Amino acid sequence: MKPFRAVVLVICLCSVSLAGCTYYGVPATPSEPVYDRAWSAAVGGAQDVGVQVTSADPATGMIRGTKDGVGVTVLVVRQADGGARVQLDSAGPTPRDPDLHSRFVQAYNRRMGR
Repeated sequence: MKPFRAVVLVICLCSVSLAGCTYYGVPATPSEPVYDRAWSAAVGGAQDVGVQVTSADPATGMIRGTKDGVGVTVLVVRQADGGARVQLDSAGPTPRDPDLHSRFVQAYNRRMGR
């Protein structure tokens, strides 16, 4: 009868020890990856400041367009840490819109919730 009691005791102890474990579930994933959010904010930010977007390719991260006859390129680059880097370049005379870059940064940040 002793082996039976030992088995019952082990089962009871295992049951009690499992009852003390906490299960937190599956960790929540962000609703939208960082690159996708940055891409959407960059396209929207460019449009917000009046850039006429002529092409946008999320696979390459390249957004091209024009603003008052000036060529505009926005580049969204995936970073090794999971983040994204966004860069706006304009080619041509900038006196027509000298603060285009700063207005783009403001529009981008607003769309990113900053």
